[in-house]
Amino acid sequence: MKVTAFFFFAGCLLVAQLSCSKFGNTLPPPPPDPCFNLNMGLSGNVTNPSTSGAADGSIAVTAAIANGYSYSINNSPFQASGNFNNLSAGNYTIKVRNTDGCSETISFVLTNPVPSCSGVTIVVSASATGNDPCGSGDGTVSATATGGAAPYAFSLNGGVYQTNPVFTNLTSGSYTILARDANGCIGSSAIVVGNQPAGPLFTQVRTLIRSNCLYCHGPVLSNGINLNIDCNIVTGKDRIKARAVDGLPTPMPQSGLLPAADRQKIIDWINAGGRFTN
Repeated sequence: MKVTAFFFFAGCLLVAQLSCSKFGNTLPPPPPDPCFNLNMGLSGNVTNPSTSGAADGSIAVTAAIANGYSYSINNSPFQASGNFNNLSAGNYTIKVRNTDGCSETISFVLTNPVPSCSGVTIVVSASATGNDPCGSGDGTVSATATGGAAPYAFSLNGGVYQTNPVFTNLTSGSYTILARDANGCIGSSAIVVGNQPAGPLFTQVRTLIRSNCLYCHGPVLSNGINLNIDCNIVTGKDRIKARAVDGLPTPMPQSGLLPAADRQKIIDWINAGGRFTN
């Protein structure tokens, strides 16, 4: 209760109100903290996804006192049930809250199953297109795979895997194609990239060279470039045109320019690209 007191001091009247109670001047203690030393006794069970990448895992959380709790997974809205379904592999934190607003958390990890390649046979089929033997490498290999779990990734000679099953800019030689399925199971296939055959335009020019020029530009009496080698004809096409077609600085063969029809064969080949495969 409050008591009013009157005091006279130096001719002035002072009025004061004093508060008092049966406890004296000490305030009552605060109510106990309902969250102090709280132990909800949280536990849970997990079901991992059935296959890699699937979203059919689940978490079921229970508390020591079943009633009056709400549950949130990874800061989602709270719900009355501690069961969470349709989960993929990953880290999850469940927050449990009681009616007093007190909360505790419990964490779980869902993992993808470790795939087994036992009994899995990845069959790799590969086909190749030939390389121009006088080019810088234009062969290709194309692959397909069956027998595993799609999608597949492909590797050439143990290199980096790629989703594109086609490998380009290949020179002639032997290659190994690896195919890896979604579970990491691997199959392989060997393939040979051969050389493309000589083209008809090049074949005509090669016949002319061997018939008219090897006495100077052959393997024995070589003078400068050996034109008995196919790729030397390709790399020397500009010189061949200058000598055998234009006669500059002197005609080739030395006996005089080739007939006009033969010179036209050289022109047609060069105009088509002057390659081994033309």
